[in-house]
Amino acid sequence: MFYENRELKIFSGRASRYLAEKIAKSLGMELGDVMVQQFSDGEIQPSFNQSVRGDYVFIVQSTFAPADNLMELLLMVDAAFRASAYKIAAVIPYFGYARQDRKDKPRVPIGAKLVANMLHAVGVSRVITMDLHADQIQGFFDMPVDHLYASSVFIPFIKSLNLENLVVAAPDTGGVKRANAYSKFLDASLVICYKKRVRANEVESLTVIGDVKDRNVVLVDDIIDTAGTLTLAAQKMKNQGAKSVIAFASHPVLSGPAYERIENSALDKLYVTDSIPLKKKSPKIEVLSVAELFASVIRNVYEQKSISANFIQKSSN
Repeated sequence: MFYENRELKIFSGRASRYLAEKIAKSLGMELGDVMVQQFSDGEIQPSFNQSVRGDYVFIVQSTFAPADNLMELLLMVDAAFRASAYKIAAVIPYFGYARQDRKDKPRVPIGAKLVANMLHAVGVSRVITMDLHADQIQGFFDMPVDHLYASSVFIPFIKSLNLENLVVAAPDTGGVKRANAYSKFLDASLVICYKKRVRANEVESLTVIGDVKDRNVVLVDDIIDTAGTLTLAAQKMKNQGAKSVIAFASHPVLSGPAYERIENSALDKLYVTDSIPLKKKSPKIEVLSVAELFASVIRNVYEQKSISANFIQKSSN
């Protein structure tokens, strides 16, 4: 594929190769040849086994834990920059450290801004990501950011389920804007969960605000980590007479007791994207791929075309 004699090449870090292969296939391309050497102490050194001189390089890598995934992305960008790539786009389906988007107490870092600075420092010319934990994180970058939404995949799928008496729910007040956007597109009412936290990943109490009796509830969130909030919300809604509760979460971090909680929960089903690979299979978890969404945006960015058609939520989110 060529545009103004600049070849498009897609490479992947090890953590996101499963998704990058699907993106490349959707584009009718082969994934670029890159090797990552790992020393006995854990230090990593990526190297490109093909020329990238003058090429528009897209590097796919989600930055979920461990931090080596972020470091590997930075090293790959640096290698491409030093190999004279024309431009380097970091395709980060899940942008880690996004929950550290502000100083919510004294003497803490703003991790999202730090990561944005590091990406700029190594030579990234563009970032393509999905469902940032807070929209304003886009302002942390000194480069263009294409912020995609999993709703582009989730909303058509929800419509295909043909659920009657549908209500959309936000698992906490921070997700109200997102849930409201879904409710508008699905022409459904909105329910809000109000929660109090003891500390990070630990919920003290949760209250459901709105009527869910005899309704099919769709819970929407961006990140599902330990699954404490989501499973508690599902149980509260079932206790209040909900007919069914299904959840949609963009990024399946799923750490600690998450899988056990989900499998033992009142959730009928949890749908997630492949921005992060599942650690194991679960009968209650189904993956919807965002490969075609990212492929479409990569193609349009490369060809300098508008990508607005890829945004279902647009200004509603």
